[in-house]
Amino acid sequence: MLDWGWLADHLGAFADRTVQHLYLAAVGLVVGFAIAFALGLVAIRRRRSYPPIAGAAGILYTIPSLVLFAALVPITGLSLLTAEVPLVIYTQVIFIRNIVAGFDAVPADVLEAADGMGYARDQRLLRVELPLAVPLIVAGLRVASVSTIGLVTITGTLGDRFGGLGFFIFEGYSRGFATEIAAGAVGSMVLALVVDAVLVRVQRFLTPWTRPPALAAERLPADAATS
Repeated sequence: MLDWGWLADHLGAFADRTVQHLYLAAVGLVVGFAIAFALGLVAIRRRRSYPPIAGAAGILYTIPSLVLFAALVPITGLSLLTAEVPLVIYTQVIFIRNIVAGFDAVPADVLEAADGMGYARDQRLLRVELPLAVPLIVAGLRVASVSTIGLVTITGTLGDRFGGLGFFIFEGYSRGFATEIAAGAVGSMVLALVVDAVLVRVQRFLTPWTRPPALAAERLPADAATS
């Protein structure tokens, strides 16, 4: 049975930990995306570099999170850097693959048309290729966001300064208190679902051409539809 009284008494702490959870995840995603985008551009322009870049990202992704956190503590201490480095590392394989796949999905005839219109390579990248690559890039962002939100809970092993909602999971486990564990676990899942839903809307906003066309009847004036 859940202790609803405990939940009511800890709403403030729950809100604070939710903000902390979002902050830790956001930093990891922003830094991770910036690094992956740069590596993705290198892989697109120099195709021979893609296998080693993707291979290195894949190898880093296989390292267990607890092992990586523990290995960093002697080097960076119980700091924000220790919490963020693994979060950034684990985004790379997702971001890099989706960024490269997004640019690869741009039709060749579109690239030829852009070249025919006199676009320089950088202009073509920003004004033609990047907008068309957005759907796959945002799809990767959605996967990385959900994954990172889940991994933030593991940062609770670094102490009560980190962990976000995962703090409740570890503290509840140490106390044998199921309500606290459930609060942290369910809160993390709900947070991941909300962030994913927001990113879906962002994707639709950035790529209006991918929306299904409205029904003809819906576009007609009311009097025309009923005539």
